[in-house]
Amino acid sequence: MKKAIKVLLVSMVAATLLSACASQPTEELNAAKSAIDAVVSEGAEKYTPEQMQSINRKMEEALAEVKTQDSYTFSNYSLAKFTLAQVKEDADALKGKLAQRKEELKVAASAALTEAQAALVEAKSLLDVAPQGKGSLADIEAMKSDVVGLQTELETVAPQIEAGEYIVATEKAHAVATQALTISNDVKAAQEKLAVVIKKQ
Repeated sequence: MKKAIKVLLVSMVAATLLSACASQPTEELNAAKSAIDAVVSEGAEKYTPEQMQSINRKMEEALAEVKTQDSYTFSNYSLAKFTLAQVKEDADALKGKLAQRKEELKVAASAALTEAQAALVEAKSLLDVAPQGKGSLADIEAMKSDVVGLQTELETVAPQIEAGEYIVATEKAHAVATQALTISNDVKAAQEKLAVVIKKQ
């Protein structure tokens, strides 16, 4: 009888332990999701896409592990809980760095805008004194038209910076600067050719 009671007690303890392991990590899941939602609302997907992708991958791994354990008779969510804790920790850490990252991107976008504006000013100045010889007039007019288009494109950069679209604004400003520089180089090349011709005369 005593042996039967002992076996029963052991069975009850084992069942209790298994039950503890078998419960889904609901609290951990909610904490991880809340941490992710917090950084997403702060623009993490826009300003720190690589870090956000890493966090999302860990979250997917945790969810997959929960699903796997759900299919077992005796589930153990220890790995899922560990991964979810990492997700929360990473998201919390990223939230603390977002403000600094935003400021860095804003500064970079503003610098790119200034660079593009200077490149356009130089291109315009060079075109004003560009060689107007036979066969070059059409090219000069085409480049002047290109500069006007670039100026129009550049005017959309400042509003994008104000809207927090720093990465897009930076890329656009760099593109304008590159095209303006190409125009300037073409005009300089034409001036050099003309100088050589004049020198030979």
